[in-house]
Amino acid sequence: MNSLLPDTDSEDELPQGWEQKVSLTNRIYYLNTKTKTTQWNHPISGKRKAVSGKLPEGWQRKFDDDGNHVLYYNINSDQSTYTDPRLGSAFEVKDNRGIPAMLRNKELGPNSTTEDVLENVDLNGKVAIVTGANCGIGFETAKSLALHGAHVIMACRDSSKAHQAINKIRSFKEEAKLTFLKCDLASLSSVKQCCDLFLKMNLKLNILILNAAINALPYLLTEDGFETTFQVNHLGHFYMVRLLEKKLIESSTRIVFVSSESHRFSTLNKENIDQDWSPSNFISFMAYNDSKLCNILTTQYLNRRLGKQNVTVLSCHPGNLVNTYLQRYWWPLRLLYFLVSPFTKSANQGAATVVFCSVTDEISDIGGLYFNNCQECEPSLKAQDLELADLLADKSNRMIESVMMNF
Repeated sequence: MNSLLPDTDSEDELPQGWEQKVSLTNRIYYLNTKTKTTQWNHPISGKRKAVSGKLPEGWQRKFDDDGNHVLYYNINSDQSTYTDPRLGSAFEVKDNRGIPAMLRNKELGPNSTTEDVLENVDLNGKVAIVTGANCGIGFETAKSLALHGAHVIMACRDSSKAHQAINKIRSFKEEAKLTFLKCDLASLSSVKQCCDLFLKMNLKLNILILNAAINALPYLLTEDGFETTFQVNHLGHFYMVRLLEKKLIESSTRIVFVSSESHRFSTLNKENIDQDWSPSNFISFMAYNDSKLCNILTTQYLNRRLGKQNVTVLSCHPGNLVNTYLQRYWWPLRLLYFLVSPFTKSANQGAATVVFCSVTDEISDIGGLYFNNCQECEPSLKAQDLELADLLADKSNRMIESVMMNF
């Protein structure tokens, strides 16, 4: 029977009422227990710190019984503590982005392309599903994987556009393995039909890339009765993962959610998680921001749920104002994309981070992380809120169950 070790003080003295914690990406943050607020800077010294990615020998990281708190277990003493044993050897972080330089891939960055990521990579025998694969980042992702030998399942809403995309990819490589499956994320029935058809193909599933998204739509409800941005960008993908869960475990799948830096501007929280948008208060870009936060929260939730079964779940930001066709619904956004296009990433450069998360061996057993420019990046603290992630998952399951009786 293991016992709980008492928390220990860190080497840096903290004011009364403050605690230091380690985020899921190994950065130290500081919690004011009186105001319930957090910050990256030490409340006295102002320094930012991080710990190495590897736990000391004999230590394991687990979640407690309720799944909401990280627990550190010493296999030698059979004791547990909520205090990270790496805190005693924390080091100062001086980089502007706050991520330790030693955790970075030094060869890849904001200008990298999918070919840079996939240099000398053979994906023959691999099977990947890419949602929204007929245009933008989804197309570039599907193309790059197929050109390197993967069998790519293009899960798209529009059959005509999907087949045009397939023909375009095959103009580069005639023998590219590409299969179209119809998947309209605005219809839970369509998502189920897509997953059922894939499972009947009796293929393994090495990579699942949840890329499809919409933005700048007016307030609209789907056929299932849910706000469209939320369902397409989050709920449909959440349902897809649940339907494929057995296959994901069997295949030790890499799951990649294509999120966005806009998640930092979401107003979603534990108090309003059950409040839905209405025609009177709907703001399209805020709905988009919320959906992108949902992507990262779902990454955290699924990593805890499936990580122990060799499923790696990651999320990423492809780049700011990349031409992804998200702007097609609103002309001011189309104009903005046109004006800034000479100074932004190409769709292929945007897809580089998605592909990096999908195939890179060095992160094959590290789930729950968020990437930007092919580098690990710290998401917002709200995006690391495990309780909020659980509340979102509970809400999502209830919404699906209300429509799909046999779920």
